[in-house]
Amino acid sequence: MTDVTPTNIAERVVEAILAQKLAPGDRLGEQDLAENFGVSRTMVREALMQLQARGFVEVQSRRGWYVVQPSAEEARDAFAARRIVEAGILAEAGRPLAKVIRKLREHIADEKRAIAGADAATRAFLLADFHVCLADQMGHRLLVDVLRDLTARTTLAATLFQSKHEAGQSCAEHAAIVAALEAGDTKRARQLMLDHIGNVEEALQVEAEAAPGADERLRATLAPVALPRASR
Repeated sequence: MTDVTPTNIAERVVEAILAQKLAPGDRLGEQDLAENFGVSRTMVREALMQLQARGFVEVQSRRGWYVVQPSAEEARDAFAARRIVEAGILAEAGRPLAKVIRKLREHIADEKRAIAGADAATRAFLLADFHVCLADQMGHRLLVDVLRDLTARTTLAATLFQSKHEAGQSCAEHAAIVAALEAGDTKRARQLMLDHIGNVEEALQVEAEAAPGADERLRATLAPVALPRASR
């Protein structure tokens, strides 16, 4: 891999979290990452420090770097922040342009194909990425990175607390939000978004114990998510 930067490495890790290929408690070995990306451990360490500042990894004395395991309170905080941001995006919305609706419908079609297929990572990534795509398409470029991080935080919570919210339900709720936007009913779209986020949060089994960390198959874990052509 050429021209890799610490930011590239950090974003690949966040992508792996969104795709649920990296789980809370998974170890991120500096040497493994360096070999995977063909870079120095110094560059990897800089990427990990970026991720630490964003709240995705932590360093444990004499043990190394690990994906964080959010507490129930931290999970609730992340969902609350998403409500504020996403409801705000839709509260500011007028009737979207036809090309915006077309892009969102293409994204939902990709979700449906991924749900019908066997690629769990692509399915998880697309379902999470819908929210980032919505912010982008609605013209809120400055909120895209913020929302990606918040969505990744709630994805960690969903993985840790074994969410029972089904992929098909998420996709259907996304489709209903887009249908409301297409009809010009932004008030309904906003309420549907709040309901959707609430449904995902309520599906968390917050009393469940965290699953043990996965092994260190970083090469497969950090490979780019195989997105459908329309989503690239």
